Amino acid sequence: MTPSPPKVSIVTPVYNEEGHLAECIESVQRQTYSNWEYTIVDNCSTDSSAAIAQRYADADPRITVLRPPEFVSSFLNCNRALRSISADSKFCKIVLADDWIFPECVEKMVAVAERHPSVGLVGAYILEGDKVIATGLPYHVTCETGRDACRAHLLERRFIFGSQNAVLYRSDLVRAHDPFFDDSDPHADTQVCFALLKESDFGFVHQVLTYTRVRPGSLYAKALSLQTDLAVTLNLVSVYGDAFLTKTERTSLIEEHGAVYYAELGKNLLRRRGKAFWNYHASQLRKSPVGYSRLRVLTGLLRAGVAGVARRVRRGP
Repeated sequence: MTPSPPKVSIVTPVYNEEGHLAECIESVQRQTYSNWEYTIVDNCSTDSSAAIAQRYADADPRITVLRPPEFVSSFLNCNRALRSISADSKFCKIVLADDWIFPECVEKMVAVAERHPSVGLVGAYILEGDKVIATGLPYHVTCETGRDACRAHLLERRFIFGSQNAVLYRSDLVRAHDPFFDDSDPHADTQVCFALLKESDFGFVHQVLTYTRVRPGSLYAKALSLQTDLAVTLNLVSVYGDAFLTKTERTSLIEEHGAVYYAELGKNLLRRRGKAFWNYHASQLRKSPVGYSRLRVLTGLLRAGVAGVARRVRRGP
């Protein structure tokens, strides 16, 4: 008798996504992989999201809808959803309610994880709006050590992890990390990849398997407007630098990125950013090895201005 494929627990945390939820659910139902269970966790939605989810659950016994009474933040609802995964699931997959996955997503990701037992999470190319991203891994590589994957992210700026919608996790690692996501970090999805890759390897499928929606008002759009990516590198180096970098690499990267960070903040003086922007970056820098300095922000403005003049001179009239 042929053994059944390993069980995959799929979860969708949802809050007020009535416009996209049906598309998300149907993308799970269209999976070519057969052994899955699906839990949708509604975070006190005030629109028809819960009713939409329940309609699909009533018609498909593989789908369960949970409606906890307490409203929580987005990452905390992800944590709540992950705590619902089956005790006998070998892998789990988050599918965000405003995104979706391609039909072969789970099948292809599980195949890589099964082929490489050391793999703790599996990624793939991502369709983000109308652009394909996460393309930095050489095509012949389907398994990379956790150390190499994290070093390339930090030292080569190689973006291959994506959001939580873009990866498959090994369930035993999820169970071992509770809470799974750090709610205080807007890039908790990247942070958790680094945490898992301290003890496992990274698998990759060279195929577009997930879709990330780009739209105004989303958490992703808010992160872009705050330029939270400036802080994430310093945070990663501070927390995981000792695990993945040499002392010299760590020191050099902190100095280099600190200069870039302050140059970018200098440019933002001219953009007249609001209080939320400056409060966020001041708080992030204060807890980093770089520290926060208003003088360095002004110096960053001057350096950015000099660099801009130099570029214009090189281009000529």
